[in-house]
Amino acid sequence: MIGDRWGVTAAELGRTYPCDEFVTAPVLQAWRGVDVAAPPSRVWPWVAQIRLAPYSYDWIDNLGRRSPRELRGLPEPVVGDPFTATAGRPLGRVLSVTPGEQLTARIMGAVMSYVVVPDGDGARLLLKLVMGGRRGAAPFLSVGDLVMARRQLLNLKRLAES
Repeated sequence: MIGDRWGVTAAELGRTYPCDEFVTAPVLQAWRGVDVAAPPSRVWPWVAQIRLAPYSYDWIDNLGRRSPRELRGLPEPVVGDPFTATAGRPLGRVLSVTPGEQLTARIMGAVMSYVVVPDGDGARLLLKLVMGGRRGAAPFLSVGDLVMARRQLLNLKRLAES
């Protein structure tokens, strides 16, 4: 199994994430995390808004279209909703959601959980990605995910803090 992490503590690595229920024998596990100087109530709407756009490198993930920089007042996500969109085209599926706390979805063979954790006056935004299946693709997905997920979390952090 391949595992990597960026910005997470040992305790965050050891916790159980909702994605773990959907992939019981992962060939890849990747953890990402950022501190956000905003309360969870300001972070969560941005996580829920991933349904509109990827919020990473728009010129790659969104075919050059800019991810919205203002909240659109979306209803809470529900199981079965599209997970995200690229250039307006829905991708993936929401598998599990606890409003205000976690959003778990499947996209392109991977399952990812976004978890918002209170941390003092701010929050921690954590992301865990797991993938089952063939081991050969895991190293490439891990490197790509590190770059794209890092940008996504930093963009969501910046938006929640503004």
